[in-house]
Amino acid sequence: MNATTYIIKLSLFLLMGTNGLLSVAFAQENTRNISLTEAISTALLNNKDIHLALLDERIAASDYRQTQAIFLPQVDVSYTAMSTNNPLNAFGFKLQQRTITQGDFNPATLNHPSATPDYMAKLELQQPLLNMDMLYQRRGAEKKTEVYQYKTQRTREYLTFEVQKAYLQLQLTYTAVKVLEEALQTTNDVYTYTKNHFDQGLIQKSDVLNAQVQVATITSNLTKANSNIRNASDHLSLLMGEKTGTIYKITDGITTAPQMPDAVRDVTFSRADFMAMQKAVEASDLVIRSTQMKYLPRLNAFGNFQYNDNSMVGFGANAYLVGVQLSWNIFNGNRTKNTITTQKLERDKLVTQLEDKKNQSQLELDKAYRDLADARSETGRGEVSVEQAAEALRIIQNRYEQGLVNTTDVLLAQMQLSQQKLLLAQAQFSANVTLAYLQFLTTSTNK
Repeated sequence: MNATTYIIKLSLFLLMGTNGLLSVAFAQENTRNISLTEAISTALLNNKDIHLALLDERIAASDYRQTQAIFLPQVDVSYTAMSTNNPLNAFGFKLQQRTITQGDFNPATLNHPSATPDYMAKLELQQPLLNMDMLYQRRGAEKKTEVYQYKTQRTREYLTFEVQKAYLQLQLTYTAVKVLEEALQTTNDVYTYTKNHFDQGLIQKSDVLNAQVQVATITSNLTKANSNIRNASDHLSLLMGEKTGTIYKITDGITTAPQMPDAVRDVTFSRADFMAMQKAVEASDLVIRSTQMKYLPRLNAFGNFQYNDNSMVGFGANAYLVGVQLSWNIFNGNRTKNTITTQKLERDKLVTQLEDKKNQSQLELDKAYRDLADARSETGRGEVSVEQAAEALRIIQNRYEQGLVNTTDVLLAQMQLSQQKLLLAQAQFSANVTLAYLQFLTTSTNK
């Protein structure tokens, strides 16, 4: 055995050993059967993006509940302890305490009072009556909650598409492993057959070396394909909000993508992301209206009830004050006017962005339909090519056993069959991913 033959055999042994170790490692690692439906439901339950979207919903709902303040009273309770020798305040304290005596009118006492304490317990109430700007602001906050509800729905739809794509990618990697395993089995058979004939002196050594190289190449590709299964499984775990490290085994086989109906050739404007932007435009209109309402007067009621005493624990004198206030901001330096101008420009920007997004989505939809047609056409050609390559390999193997062709012809025929199978799997993958994307682009809101 010369050095070249020894090196090739050693490389082949190491590659096959590595693939065997990977198979053992896969068996030892955590494996799990999973269907596409299960993957989607798990992702919708555990994915972090969904959780963040739901938090945004709750924040918007909480902001909306804050606007209940325009209907409900505000009540404050306070207890204040004070002391002063200011003539005006000292006399006022005694008035509030209702402790004025004749001696308190002595000019000397009025002008130079001693330290006078006052302990005041107060209950204050403010009741909004009519604030038109706040009413429109509340309606705008309500629209904002709808915006985030639609955003959450669109996040769910996008996550469903991503899980479908990841699952299809996992299907493709398993198909690649299967094709390479079949190719390795066939190539090993060719190598064994060639080696036996070489030992009998019937064929040249170059045929044996070619078979060895082909086995080593396929074994290396098979090792990479098994690593791709792990990568695809980790990506699926990430989408499902679970820890990586699990090797998923698919339960759904590859199917041919069905035909999309012609009725959905146009993007539907009731799609969740479009509806979210539309609600944002409506919220902007209400914000503008709220700012315009600041030109109108406000009507609010107020009142307070208080106790005053010169003792910390005393409640000797009580008094109340109630009233209604009509306030009107006549001019604030054109601040309201300029704010309305800015808000209108921001609203117009949202409208433009919405129209642009609709146009872009229509372009994506048209392209996706063309891609689906191309993938279907490629799938049809691929099925025919696989049949032809399989038949060609069968014929060449028969001729090889009769000594009419050499080893290289068999290996090339096997390589061609593997390539056609992988191309067919890739075409089926592209068709199914494109179909899932079409469904994502044409999904209508259920609200």
